[in-house]
Amino acid sequence: MNEININSLMADIGERAKNAAKILATASTKQKNLALNMAADELVNSKDKILQANEKDMKNGREKNLSTALLDRLMLDEKRINSIANSLKQIAKLDDPIGKIIAKWSVPSGLTIERVRTPLGVIGIIYESRPNVTADAGALCLKSGNAAILRGGSDSFFSSTAIHKALIKGLKEAGLPEDVVQLVTTTEREAVGHMLSGLNGNIDVIVPRGGSGLVARVQKEARVPVFSHLEGICHLYIHESAKLNMAVQIALNSKMRRTGICGAAETLLIDEALINTHLEPICNSLIEAGCEIRGDERVVKIIPQSKEANELDWSTEYLDAIISVKIVSGVEAAISHINKYSSGHTESIVAEDNKAVEKFFKNIDSAILMHNASTQFADGGEFGMGAEIGIATGKMHARGPVGVEQLTSFKYLVHGSGQVRPR
Repeated sequence: MNEININSLMADIGERAKNAAKILATASTKQKNLALNMAADELVNSKDKILQANEKDMKNGREKNLSTALLDRLMLDEKRINSIANSLKQIAKLDDPIGKIIAKWSVPSGLTIERVRTPLGVIGIIYESRPNVTADAGALCLKSGNAAILRGGSDSFFSSTAIHKALIKGLKEAGLPEDVVQLVTTTEREAVGHMLSGLNGNIDVIVPRGGSGLVARVQKEARVPVFSHLEGICHLYIHESAKLNMAVQIALNSKMRRTGICGAAETLLIDEALINTHLEPICNSLIEAGCEIRGDERVVKIIPQSKEANELDWSTEYLDAIISVKIVSGVEAAISHINKYSSGHTESIVAEDNKAVEKFFKNIDSAILMHNASTQFADGGEFGMGAEIGIATGKMHARGPVGVEQLTSFKYLVHGSGQVRPR
């Protein structure tokens, strides 16, 4: 497709999204929920077609030598399709945020003021080899009254197209415009540039989901607000008061449940008081599960299978079965290391000492902090949001899992009884 056609295509998508957003903003909760439930049913009913489409993407991915982590993100099976469909049904069950009164108060002039939730408008989502994002992002935007423009990567093109058809079926059944959720039909990179420019003022927010290269480009070039995180360098700290069995299980799950997600632990910090009790059981369980250990000097001496970590390892998002391990001299040292190397995504402490947990929570400013839980719970679905459009690590507007409430703004409704302001 030549540049002129892409210009025309993207401009048309933007205009149609803006028009659809105006209609969706006043749609009833019943309509939106019907669209979500019908789309969920269609996902299950068309799972064979979706799996066939996904196999095309997987075949292309293997031929392109995609990493194990990327192939895992790309792969769909019946269980994952059912999970995607269930996410849509969970989103339908959530309270509708639009029109909700956030606050209400009166002032001395006699005016009554209400702060009420409103949609953001049109949200552009740019993502890579995650076909589930097509459903999750489209559904969250729909529930929150926003039109969505989805631009998936070429690696997941066939899968995303098949999933998008189910969303369209749901919109049709509910009597809502098909343009509420649009999928960009070209894989040309120029399409991304057009979205980052805002499509002539028609896009209100951009959300990138992908590797650091994609996110960095979006943050650098976007002419509209961005909800994003650059990397997920997540830390797990095992405090001296941690129970051994709990520490082993949480460390194993934080790293190895799914190594290619942004909530996977990339650095393990172990208190030096636990060198003789916890270090070997934790590291050995990771090694037995196929994880490579890159440790500091003391770790390498005790764990013969480990490799020596270099400075770069402490700031690397592996997205693979690799973890960096460091011995630290107490909670203050753990906090210092995390504040130096963290990307502000998720950190977890395993401890029975509540004072240590309080200090950890108070002195680390990442979007998500956990106590005695796997870092892989850093997920909108696990937070009761049905799904997420991404994890935001910035501090403006949205932070942490971005769900339906985070995809809204607000306006003020002011009620009077004839008041005029004195000169």
